[in-house]
Amino acid sequence: MAITDPFRGILPAMQVPFNDDLMVDEPELRRFSIWLAGHRGIGGLVPNGHTGEVFALSAEERALVTKTVVDAVDGKVPVISGICAEGINEAVEHAEMARDAGAAGLLVMPPHYWLRFGMQPEHVIDHFTAIGKAVDINLVVHIYPDWCKARYASELLAELAGLPWVTTFKVGTREMSKYDRDLRAIKATGENVTMLTCHDEYLLTSMVQGVDGALVGFASFIPELITALYAAVCDGDLKEAQMLQNQIYGLKEVVYASGEPTGDAHGRMKTAMHHAGRLKSTTVRPPTRQPTGDSLQRIKDAVNASGLIQSQAAE
Repeated sequence: MAITDPFRGILPAMQVPFNDDLMVDEPELRRFSIWLAGHRGIGGLVPNGHTGEVFALSAEERALVTKTVVDAVDGKVPVISGICAEGINEAVEHAEMARDAGAAGLLVMPPHYWLRFGMQPEHVIDHFTAIGKAVDINLVVHIYPDWCKARYASELLAELAGLPWVTTFKVGTREMSKYDRDLRAIKATGENVTMLTCHDEYLLTSMVQGVDGALVGFASFIPELITALYAAVCDGDLKEAQMLQNQIYGLKEVVYASGEPTGDAHGRMKTAMHHAGRLKSTTVRPPTRQPTGDSLQRIKDAVNASGLIQSQAAE
């Protein structure tokens, strides 16, 4: 593997299906990967992100998930595996396993120890440099300060954009003036980098600011709507884009409950996907929980109202 063109388009952060015994359902994961990759406008698949319950998977299971997806899509789209590790050595080990499993890139999430012991700019540069030197494939910077609590200064993002392995930024800054500053800082420094929004909750608002696509969990659920929304934005058809955003809104409300994506939100999404015929099972691994009671009923009602059940389900 080697550095390739930066990622662009719609990149679904994938759910991972489990059997009733909580083991990875490999046949279902293969089927789901092929279905996702078959949608026009998909620029890659991203297993082992937060949507994919990466925190509940062992290193070996993460590599298995990556290899299963890589083998399933058979080169049709690149596969970018999430890296969620505490220290540099562990991150490098996970990165090497993902590369050996066939990943074309890595979505590098911030180590949690940065939150406990303080994050210095040199820590960030050292982390990405060590991973990049070890695997020499594309790195995607995971920026999600409100959820992951790691806040990158715009100047640090510009420095990261200058590293040879960093080709893409997943930008999830929720404070919109900072979001704009981050985009401008990256653009000013990284001529050959791309920026993907990860604002599942308000996609249209974040797309119109000049991004190169989206890396979102919701594209794992409704890829046909997310790809159509981005295409409408690229075409300058804001009327069509607003109509599509309105279609997405009802599903977004029951999955994210007007808040940030969380583990339980990912459980709600998996239930919605099952009800729409897009995943075989609703099974999640602890600590993620399945919705019950009123929450479950709201999900079913929203899916029924969306027309997804009447559309062609994943086969």
